[in-house]
Parts: sequence; structure tokens; C-alpha cells
Amino acid sequence: MRQAIQLDFAGGRRGLSVAGAVLLAVGIAAAAGVLLEYRVMSQHRAGLELRLAAAARAEARDAPPVESPADARVAVSAQQAAADLATPWTLLLSELEQASKESQGQVALLGVEPDHGKHNVRVSAQSRTLALALAYVQRLQSSRSLAYPMLDRHEIRADDAQHPVRFELTGTWRDMP
Repeated sequence: MRQAIQLDFAGGRRGLSVAGAVLLAVGIAAAAGVLLEYRVMSQHRAGLELRLAAAARAEARDAPPVESPADARVAVSAQQAAADLATPWTLLLSELEQASKESQGQVALLGVEPDHGKHNVRVSAQSRTLALALAYVQRLQSSRSLAYPMLDRHEIRADDAQHPVRFELTGTWRDMP
């Protein structure tokens, strides 16, 4: 008869070898070292977070209060009003009117647009001829309130029966004491 085969998959239990014991001890020591390093880093991080929060609080105390959008609009509006009031309107408009009168009403003033950022003023006008427009610009060159008035562009209106000249000039306004 045949003999039954006995298979032992688990095998016998072997004892712990020296190399295994050393490897186990090194693994446990490494895990303990990592755990210790983790705790040190956690405490360091907590300290840094506390310092960061304290610095943020100190900065918030020293920083000016944050303006709301409504406050910003009011400030811009106030600055615009101050710039408008600083423009020498009375002298400027009287000189434009005087230059128009000197042309015997042949030059009509259409618009005056200040540019406070550049300290310039753009004047739009219309005259019967180009010669009258040039005379108007030349008259304004002796103005006390405008410095360097120059003709920027002109256009002869062909769609009008009398063919008037529409022109624009710019100049820098002078600050009057």
C-alpha cells in the first residue's frame, strides 16, 4: 500500500535569529526616532503659528482702517471737486469770451473740457473761416491763464451751406496766485 503524503505548509517554527533580532531592534529604534522627530516638528510648527498670529494681530492694529467702496467714492468725488475749484475758471472763461468778442462774434465757443491730470484744457469752437480760427488761437497765445494754446485739429463742415470751420485747441492753464 501506498503511504499517505503529509504536506506541512506552515513548517516548523524556527527561533529568532541574531540577524532578525538586530533588524527588529533597528526598526523599532527608527520608528521611535521618527515619532520623536514628528513631535519636535509639531511643537515647532505650533510655535511658528502662534508667532504668525501675533504678528497678524499687531499688523491689524497698526494698519489704517479699510475703507468701504462708498468711502472711496466719496474721497474720489472730493478730490475731483477740489481739482475743479483749483482751476482758474473765472479768468480762463473771461479770456475765452474776450477773444471771441474781439473776433466780432465770428467765433462761437462750443465747449471747454479740463484735464486735471495733465493740467490741460481742450477748447472746441467754430468760426466762419480758417483765418478767423487761426486769429482766435493767436489771440489766446497772449492769454494770462493759458500757456501754449495750440490748434489740434480743424475741419471744414461740408454738410453746412456756409462751410464753417470747427476746430479744437489745447493749452495748459496757469495757476494764478
